[in-house]
Amino acid sequence: MTAAQKPAILDGVKIVDLTSVVFGPLATQMLGDLGADVIKVEGPEGDLLRQVQPSRNKLIGAAFLGTNRNKRSVVLDLKTQSGRDRLRKLLSDADVMISSIRPAALARLSLDPQTLRHENPNLITVSVTGFGQYGPYAAKPAFDDSAQSVSGLASLATLRDPEAPPAYAPTILADKLGGVTAAYAVMAALFHREHTGEAQHVEVPMFETLASFLMVEHLDGATFEESPKNFGYARMLVPHRRPVRTADGYITILPYTNVQWARFFKAVGRDEMIDHVWVTDMDARSRNIGAVYDMVAQIALTRTTDDWLAMMEDADIPAMPVNNLSDLPNDPHLVATGFFQQMDHPSEGAIWTTRPPIRFSATPARHDHRPAPRLGEHDEEIFGPGEK
Repeated sequence: MTAAQKPAILDGVKIVDLTSVVFGPLATQMLGDLGADVIKVEGPEGDLLRQVQPSRNKLIGAAFLGTNRNKRSVVLDLKTQSGRDRLRKLLSDADVMISSIRPAALARLSLDPQTLRHENPNLITVSVTGFGQYGPYAAKPAFDDSAQSVSGLASLATLRDPEAPPAYAPTILADKLGGVTAAYAVMAALFHREHTGEAQHVEVPMFETLASFLMVEHLDGATFEESPKNFGYARMLVPHRRPVRTADGYITILPYTNVQWARFFKAVGRDEMIDHVWVTDMDARSRNIGAVYDMVAQIALTRTTDDWLAMMEDADIPAMPVNNLSDLPNDPHLVATGFFQQMDHPSEGAIWTTRPPIRFSATPARHDHRPAPRLGEHDEEIFGPGEK
């Protein structure tokens, strides 16, 4: 049996997906890559992300293709009784229902976790929300930018430079981090049910998820204060922390341990630095990290990028070139691992996608089982002939 023929880790798990845009759909795509049967429930207008350009055809844009593979699509109008009845039919033997519909709206439709679990005691319900439902923001709408703002992420630029305006990260970080978090939360709930027989409700709020993510290092000195005030991990915030210019481009050179710093200065002929306190004492180096990074930046100008890569490899010091996104399809490591894959979509023709980054030796993750579905493509397959 080939790797592609082996059962995936979530084979036999049925997930009913009532999410849209990126947060929830990324989570369910990850679960679909692991073999779950993901049934994407869309209203008559379809997931909003279908409309985001570029696209070859209406209602199946590139962003939608990137977050909805390994799913089947059905159209249900949950404002109607017949739509809700068909959803209940789907949920009667489902393992997981994951929804980005606000909990209060689900309750008005009698689709709240308590009601659904009364009908199917094995159903794990998952709510992916902007904000946790036990605080004053519970009913507020949220998208990635608003989560970046309220979590403190957008203001990190001002911690680095008080004159700089707040700025969003140039990627939908809150949505994607929320998706990854929701995927592992579903896996954990399935594991719990497997061991105890108990299904449960899971809440994954975008705001708290991103704030928790940032506090890993940026809680910093506030950790020890009676009233937390001094946030911000200095090494991440010094303006010198950036790729450095070489004689012909840019590179990241990153000695980290005392031993690596000593090897770096020996390699560049700065032997007088080997016994310097900035090299031998991590605390002293941390307190002067801006000056240390500035020294690296000045030294980096003396050699080409290729020279630096060879030298740092010889010295076993982390160093990597600065790629543009357009460089990635030709990156030798990604080429060797088959990261980018071209596949044929039934309606969109040849499209590029990426392999799941994780590998299991016995239960492979798959990117090519089902391409992202057309709106309502699987209505008849799931509900039977004549059902809409």
